[in-house]
Amino acid sequence: MNLDNIKKVYFSGIGGIGVSALARFFRSKKIEVFGSDLAHSEITSALENTGMKIFYSQVPENIDDSIDLVVFSSAVPADNPELVRARELNIPQKSYFEILGDISRDFETITISGTNGKSTTTAMIASILIDAEKDPTVIVGSTFSRLDNNFRAGDSNLFVVEGCEYRGHMLLLHPKTIILTNIEEDHLDFYKDINHIVQTFQQYINSLKDADNLLVYNNDDVNIRKLTLPDCKKISFGLINGADVWANNIRKIHCKQIFNVYYEEQDLGEFELSVPGNFNIYNALSAIACSLGMNIPIGRIKDSLREYTGIWRRFEIVKNDEIAIISDYAHHPTAVQATIEAAKEFFPGRRLVVIFQPHQHDRTKKLFDDFIENFSLPDVVIMPEIFEVRGREELNTDISSKDLVEAIKKANPEKQIFYAKDLSAAVEKANSLIIEKDVVLVMGAGDVYKICPDINLKK
Repeated sequence: MNLDNIKKVYFSGIGGIGVSALARFFRSKKIEVFGSDLAHSEITSALENTGMKIFYSQVPENIDDSIDLVVFSSAVPADNPELVRARELNIPQKSYFEILGDISRDFETITISGTNGKSTTTAMIASILIDAEKDPTVIVGSTFSRLDNNFRAGDSNLFVVEGCEYRGHMLLLHPKTIILTNIEEDHLDFYKDINHIVQTFQQYINSLKDADNLLVYNNDDVNIRKLTLPDCKKISFGLINGADVWANNIRKIHCKQIFNVYYEEQDLGEFELSVPGNFNIYNALSAIACSLGMNIPIGRIKDSLREYTGIWRRFEIVKNDEIAIISDYAHHPTAVQATIEAAKEFFPGRRLVVIFQPHQHDRTKKLFDDFIENFSLPDVVIMPEIFEVRGREELNTDISSKDLVEAIKKANPEKQIFYAKDLSAAVEKANSLIIEKDVVLVMGAGDVYKICPDINLKK
């Protein structure tokens, strides 16, 4: 992407986790950046602290002919007053994903894609590359202590970024390396079914046409096995012998996971993680496989993964004294189940209270039966109303969290399961039930994380 002629960029929807990282990218190139969002947040405050001007209303007056480019979030509709005004002034407009695609052409781009694990895997790979002095540019869909919030400006030609499958957006990217974590049913407001999803991922990996391109893929995933793999360098990973990189002898000891890794039958020795769950072992294996494909020394990979402590809202332990409070982004049934299991593993013998905010009506209805199966392990479940995603056309709005609660109660009559009309009601219910040593797991991709400071043990 030729940035020479761009002096001023306006971001409509600048408070999004990805868009805000892109704003930081342009600022790192000494380009003037400002934008708008409909709500104050931690993200917008952090941007304002860098000197960016942010408007909290989206009106035509925000746009003038001094702007060289308008970038908009996928949550911003085409009839947004800012976008309408930009069209009237003939200012070029591009979506967040289109700009990412343009930028990816200029780098040796590593994209991390799949239904679950994208942000964690991106952060793990970024850590390894930073420790190996590869100096990558990084955009991650969360905040991470080793980056400038969710972005890192590097001086090398490496670019590490998530390739989101929503509406096939990853097809806009131009990767040299693709990492596939897993493929499951999701975003069924766009995809027809799992076959449509697999076909789209097939189109995506078909872009790896050169012999020096690299595909790193989960050999244990049944839907990835349906793909016809391209004629490029390939490294598979998994927990089952048969993958190129695989783990065994897994031990879970004192909030750590220790496991041996093999690469083409060679024992690479013990690896250690301070984040829980087999899903994080899969994430680590994908990062290991990618790093091996880039000839990074084993010792450097081990050290980096051992020091990795996680990212915002990915099993983030926000409190651990009289009670433990964990904030997690999980919103797909598989991720929800895995996160609950991880909490049980890391805090054995302790009562588990889950506060889960379903994300999007359409997902809740189409994956309803899968969600019901998720809640047999927790001792207490509190479910506030479904989070409605701004900017997405909501289908199946006749579904409520109350429907899910009733179905879970029927399947688990011995459990304490409660519906909450909103987040305030969820906090009130939680605080009335929590006892000392409880583990409170706050899950969802919406705004449920904001209640964590309000959850307290009654004295």
